[in-house]
Amino acid sequence: MAEAAGAEHTQTQGEYIQHHLEFLTFGKDAEGHWHFAHGDEAAEMGFWAFHVDMLGWSIGLGLIFILLFRSVAKNATSGVPGGLQNFVEWVYEFVETNVRDTFHGNSALIAPLALTIFVWVLLMNTMDLVPVDWLPWLAQTISGDPEIAFRVVPTTDPNVTLGMSISIFLLIIFYSIKIKGPGGFFKELAFQPFGPKLMPFNLLIEVPTLLAKPVSLGLRLYGNLYAGELVFLLIALFGAFQLPAHFLWAAFHLLVVPLQAFIFMMLTIVYLSQACEHH
Repeated sequence: MAEAAGAEHTQTQGEYIQHHLEFLTFGKDAEGHWHFAHGDEAAEMGFWAFHVDMLGWSIGLGLIFILLFRSVAKNATSGVPGGLQNFVEWVYEFVETNVRDTFHGNSALIAPLALTIFVWVLLMNTMDLVPVDWLPWLAQTISGDPEIAFRVVPTTDPNVTLGMSISIFLLIIFYSIKIKGPGGFFKELAFQPFGPKLMPFNLLIEVPTLLAKPVSLGLRLYGNLYAGELVFLLIALFGAFQLPAHFLWAAFHLLVVPLQAFIFMMLTIVYLSQACEHH
């Protein structure tokens, strides 16, 4: 048996995990009233329900990235830099090197986009290292509702990861049409790899390949972070023995957190480079 932090009754292990995998959802019920969901109400609210916790954390971490890098850029010195400036410069040079080596087009947007993706996803992934009960317990204490659901890792929500990947997909379409023109973009889909005479077969291959890019991009990030969160929840069931196991898994997860941010950034650069290339 596992007892949720701040709860007044004992939960089974399954109820504990299920509760920690629920979102703080705000939406409209069947009677047309907008409110925060409790229990099974979230599933009944449909498409226009909002995961307030995921939106709040993702926007908040994005603002931290913007304000931190802006502050360092404004206060940068040409003398001996401080530790924070050194770190920001290293991240910038790391991203710029990868863009320069991978992106073969000519766009001033790609490097800032890659930097934003890498740091933002890295910050969101890092929230997975926070012990699973701390912030939900804090939300329950502040709200006075011991049953409130509250998650803190935005990349464990497919709405967040697919939202980012669909945005990248729209940029792929935009650059493909901008660089190659509508006709060139259509020819790329219709005439490859078997030539114009086998256009139906080409479309059957190329269109699903194109549409698979945002799906695989978003689900890869979601799947890896969701699995990591689930392991942390299982470790929390160990009771008094959870801290050593938590730190061991967190040490391993330290590799996953930046790696998934790097993969998301690199695939974005590669896809946009392909969109800008003439064949």
